[in-house]
Amino acid sequence: MNLLEALNWRYAAKRMNGQAIEAEKLTTILEATRLSASSMGLQPYTVLVVENPAVRRQIFEQACKQPQIVEGSHVLVFAAWADVTEQQIDEYLRRIQEVRGVSAESLADFRKAMLGGVVAGKSPDERFQWAARQAYIALGTALTAAAVEQVDATPIEGFNPAALDALLNLPAQGLRSVSLLALGYRDAANDYLASAQKVRRTKEKFFVEI
Repeated sequence: MNLLEALNWRYAAKRMNGQAIEAEKLTTILEATRLSASSMGLQPYTVLVVENPAVRRQIFEQACKQPQIVEGSHVLVFAAWADVTEQQIDEYLRRIQEVRGVSAESLADFRKAMLGGVVAGKSPDERFQWAARQAYIALGTALTAAAVEQVDATPIEGFNPAALDALLNLPAQGLRSVSLLALGYRDAANDYLASAQKVRRTKEKFFVEI
């Protein structure tokens, strides 16, 4: 199955059958998510990988009781940094120095650009909103990777963020939840959308050539 076939195969499954995801497939999806594009490479978010059934049951209670959360195999919680600070940027720059073997001096202009573009003159909420948008890029990568691995993936925004954050102790980690992704395998017999044809805008209406 090529990429376009995989994307035509995928849909947001409404019911899942409880089958566990194979470890190799999960590893591939998570690594693809880690390798996702991110502005300046900063990755201002964390992905919590929740397999524990008891914790998923608690998430279910805060997420409009959407069945995929408990019927699936795992739930990924995309949690953006509650704020983006100079200290976090400096930590990232030290990581670049370590991995690439470059000096702090060589990154001085990059540091200035990052601080000017993300931190300076921005409120904490503006910085959080920027971080949340970065998390959504990773969510899209996770969806695509899951499709290629023939794993069903349902993105979920219908949840109580404050309650979920408290449940997962996110404030203490400087994080705020922005989206969930239930992973598992579709229950085709009980999901009315499993055999439905995919509906998307036509190419003529979707693309504007300039």
